[in-house]
Amino acid sequence: MRLELLQRIENEPDLLNSIITCDEAWIFTYDQETKQQSMHWKSTSSSRPPTPFPPQKTVVSLSMFKDMLIVFFDIQRIVLAGWVPSSLTVNQQYYIES
Repeated sequence: MRLELLQRIENEPDLLNSIITCDEAWIFTYDQETKQQSMHWKSTSSSRPPTPFPPQKTVVSLSMFKDMLIVFFDIQRIVLAGWVPSSLTVNQQYYIES
């Protein structure tokens, strides 16, 4: 198979210019808190003794929202790019219908 491809490239120097490929990437959205939202409230009548360390802000985690970006490109440029609706599954049928 590889030998056939190499021979074909040798016979058709522009062959690689006609190939289009695809890649998919998951893009996650983040749910970041503002400084105001992450403030720690404490009652003045709290019976707990003060701690020597201030409360730690939690690490921003991925939200439950994610989108898939599909990009088709050739040797020179992006040919087509599009977002996949979250309700769809990317499989053979998706590519045939799109």
